[in-house]
Amino acid sequence: MRPRFTAGFRSGLEEALAAELKAAGVPFDFEPFRIPYLPTKVKHYTPDFVLTNGIIVETKGYFVSADRSKHLLIKQQHPDLDIRFVFARPSNRLGKKSQTTYALWAESKGFKWAEKRIPTSWIKEPLNLKSHRAIRHLLEG
Repeated sequence: MRPRFTAGFRSGLEEALAAELKAAGVPFDFEPFRIPYLPTKVKHYTPDFVLTNGIIVETKGYFVSADRSKHLLIKQQHPDLDIRFVFARPSNRLGKKSQTTYALWAESKGFKWAEKRIPTSWIKEPLNLKSHRAIRHLLEG
């Protein structure tokens, strides 16, 4: 039986981060828009959290190969978006035989990451104009 989450959250990590942001009085949007990307046909990615400073936060408990490929395509096709990860366990390895952890993968691909919580430093960062403009463009269609 799948656990039930409130307000459309699909994981306990998403729910916990939303509660943390609300408790701190930090404004955010949850899954406010979709980002198109092309592997072979148009697909869409819906970011988990979008902070008002233009930072997109994606939460990951399990970080499977398809998700990693998707995020590399999105980074390539939408380079102005500031997408960052919050991993439940950044020390998890990509696979049984891999020595690469989620954290090492993120760093090697140019993504910022954190463990279990959105760092206060991310919340307090000034407005990222490039990312904010790219988000506005996506919202306007």
